[in-house]
Amino acid sequence: QVQLVESGGGLVQAGGSLRLSCVVSGRTFRYYTMGWFRQAPGKDRELVARLSRSGGTTYYSDSMKGRFTISGDSAKNTVYLQMNSLKPEDTAVYYCAADIGFDITTPDYWGQGTQVTVSS
Repeated sequence: QVQLVESGGGLVQAGGSLRLSCVVSGRTFRYYTMGWFRQAPGKDRELVARLSRSGGTTYYSDSMKGRFTISGDSAKNTVYLQMNSLKPEDTAVYYCAADIGFDITTPDYWGQGTQVTVSS
């Protein structure tokens, strides 16, 4: 069993930056495909970024490319989402997720979420 605990959300002005953290416990995060999702009010949950099991490859949704970076720190067993040039439309609850497989379409594990609010 793995547990995911997010932190780092908050209120930021448009153009600002935040770094979200996802502390993984129970097993090394490199055993899983890791991802960050987000859900805005009234919208479906969407994939933001994905980190492969080996940590060697990343994937970003089109609207996040060039602004967001997903990375992992094995020593801290933590996965990060660095978010730059934030826009009001980035406002959402952000969730960390883990999947035993090689995709993260339907994750096996979810964190509790952290709120990100971007003011204009």
